[in-house]
Amino acid sequence: MKMMKLAAVLAATVVAAPAVAQDLHFPMLNYRTGPYAPGGIPFADGYQDYLTLINERDGGIGGLPIRTTECETAYNTERGVECYEAIRGDNPLIIQPLSTGITYQLIPRVTEDHIPLHTMGYGRTSAMDGNTFPWVFNYPANYWDGASVAINHLLEQNGGSLEGKKIVLVYHNSAYGREPIPTLENLAGREGFTFLPIAVDHPGQEQGSQWLQIRRERPDYVIMYGWGVMNAVAIQEAANIRFPMENFIGIWWSGSENDVLPAGAGADGYTALTFHGLGTDYPLYEQLQEYVIDRGLAAGNGDQIGSAVYSRGLYAAMLAVEAARTAQEIHGHAQITPSEMRDGMEALSITEERLAELGLPGFSAPFNVSCENHGGGGQAMLQQWDADTQSWSLITGWISSDRELVTTLALEDSAAFAAENNITPQCN
Repeated sequence: MKMMKLAAVLAATVVAAPAVAQDLHFPMLNYRTGPYAPGGIPFADGYQDYLTLINERDGGIGGLPIRTTECETAYNTERGVECYEAIRGDNPLIIQPLSTGITYQLIPRVTEDHIPLHTMGYGRTSAMDGNTFPWVFNYPANYWDGASVAINHLLEQNGGSLEGKKIVLVYHNSAYGREPIPTLENLAGREGFTFLPIAVDHPGQEQGSQWLQIRRERPDYVIMYGWGVMNAVAIQEAANIRFPMENFIGIWWSGSENDVLPAGAGADGYTALTFHGLGTDYPLYEQLQEYVIDRGLAAGNGDQIGSAVYSRGLYAAMLAVEAARTAQEIHGHAQITPSEMRDGMEALSITEERLAELGLPGFSAPFNVSCENHGGGGQAMLQQWDADTQSWSLITGWISSDRELVTTLALEDSAAFAAENNITPQCN
């Protein structure tokens, strides 16, 4: 009965104007409600607006319209699995759960069902090893890349040495927040800094004790892996204890306008990682204006356009569309299957030239995907918040993670997973 109710609620919205017998199904596991909506809403809007653009401007991909279905998960793992079960039989080309907890539950299911899973910048980090996780992709960067990039940035800021420094990780007490701990522990041993992880329980609205501890510990830097309301509360608490915002670095999921605006002037100088460009100064946004916004087709309230996480949702949709194009080219027909979509994802190549053709010059670092590497290049930049202009600006160029370390740790984890689950390596 529960699944029947969910299936009845699941809304199928055809983004193309005419109804046709054939289409390309891009489901959306969203959360527009609850304490994580500040991140879920802009991502969902950006994702859907890009797919609408492809339909309105190009008539779909390879002559076939895109159909989207949207299912509300509220960032709840059980509901996310129920959403997946409701759509798995409807030829979904790609699943993007936007949740590490849901990702962990879906990995065995998509592997059995042969449906590709894209966890862009989140999920299980060791899934970058396509040898063990052939149906899972987390390009262009993962949580361990993010931790390594943050430390590499701090090394650069400190003349190449963090010896004697103290770095706190404030993290969402979930599979997501715990992901970077092994990497930061390893880096602490190598670089000589003291590492202190401090957990914040769901949903993150109560953090007084954690920030009192931080005030007592007097760390040199704080790194945050937060999401939803947790981010805004943490930034306000940091401002309350007058922690220097330029020494506070959020992962890319802790760097939206919705995270900093509630703190007002107190958020000035706060920094966060990003693996894509900022703002609307790209030709693509002119096309969005013409084909989507001016036609009254913008998703949601239309008030998130150009924001940081809106651009991330747009980027995720762009990568999905490019993978579908690649799959169509590989297999020589437009009506691709989920298995064929996987082939397109594994052969995906994002070049500077292609980004320019898409109207997003310089928007992301170029990267290639292969059987062995489902994780992309692992690069990121730092953005900083200006409370006066209420805008983000990039303060670094692309910073590479320590891919040797990240890959070593990932292969150790994936090898253990393969042994536990009797997985035969997939790459020749």
